Amino acid sequence: MAGKLDGKKVAILVADGFEQVEMTKPREALDEAGAETKVVSLKSGKIQGMHHADKGDRFDVDLAVDQARPEEFDALIIPGGLLNPDALRSNENALEFTRHFFREGKPVATICHGPQVLISAGLVRGRTMTSWAAIKADMRNAGANWVNEEVVVDNGLVTSRKPDDIPAFNKKMLEEFAEGRHKAMATAGSVVLET
Repeated sequence: MAGKLDGKKVAILVADGFEQVEMTKPREALDEAGAETKVVSLKSGKIQGMHHADKGDRFDVDLAVDQARPEEFDALIIPGGLLNPDALRSNENALEFTRHFFREGKPVATICHGPQVLISAGLVRGRTMTSWAAIKADMRNAGANWVNEEVVVDNGLVTSRKPDDIPAFNKKMLEEFAEGRHKAMATAGSVVLET
């Protein structure tokens, strides 16, 4: 796996309250594969990781989303957690940052509650995806074909359900990020919602 992603830049879009292991384990896998990872958040400084309902570690933010340039990145990862997606989906800069990757056919990986950001960005209609089971109805109501599998790939979009799925999630994420752009991703299911 080493060197597979040499020269690739990956944005990790997170806010306070993200599930820590859903950021740290994929980031380790990306770093080991040679990618350059940057934490993009709603504000500069530090953000709070979580271990389910308990506070975890604090992490440095590399770029505030209103200053980040999505065109400088080759791929995007959105970890889950209860509070993280809620904060991101309420921020138009974060939603527009996310939409860029879909418009350009760049690969995206998201896990657990992370797909809520894609719902608010209008990016799930017609896509086969998975997520934390509690948001299954939200996913389906937004037009996704929700399935209960440890990892699902749909035209460059990688989704998983929970921390237990991280080994499978990382494997597929690395494959899709190495493949690069997917033309079909740019045309499938993208509906930008009116705000």
